[in-house]
Amino acid sequence: MSELSRSEVVKLIAGHPPGGVILRGADLSDLNMNGLFFAEANLSHASLHNASFCSADMTHANLEDAKLDYADLSEAVMIGANLRRASLVGADLRSVDLREADLRDADLRGCNLRGADLSNANLWHANLMDANLLYAHIEGAKGLPVDIESRITTQR
Repeated sequence: MSELSRSEVVKLIAGHPPGGVILRGADLSDLNMNGLFFAEANLSHASLHNASFCSADMTHANLEDAKLDYADLSEAVMIGANLRRASLVGADLRSVDLREADLRDADLRGCNLRGADLSNANLWHANLMDANLLYAHIEGAKGLPVDIESRITTQR
């Protein structure tokens, strides 16, 4: 799928029946998608570099193998989202709601997860090197590093 503009994405979302818009493989890099409704959307294999999804609803969205490097997802709702093998290097995930999300094999190097809710999320084999997890909620999360408690409660 070729590169789309924000107005084209808004039209696709508005004209799509319930169940989520299909943007598999789309290039939404550098676009402002703040506050848009992507619940149950298929964004697998999409290029979302430097895109902004602040406060977007991405509940149960499929972002498997998506490229979200340096994207701003702060305060997005991503409950139950599939982020398996997604690349989120340097992404801003402050206060994002990732409860029950699938982050297996995701690349989260250098992410800002400050205050994020990772309750019951699956983080098996996720790369959390240099990620900021200060004040993150991790109750019931699976696959966390052994030293996670010190990374959540101490200032870097």
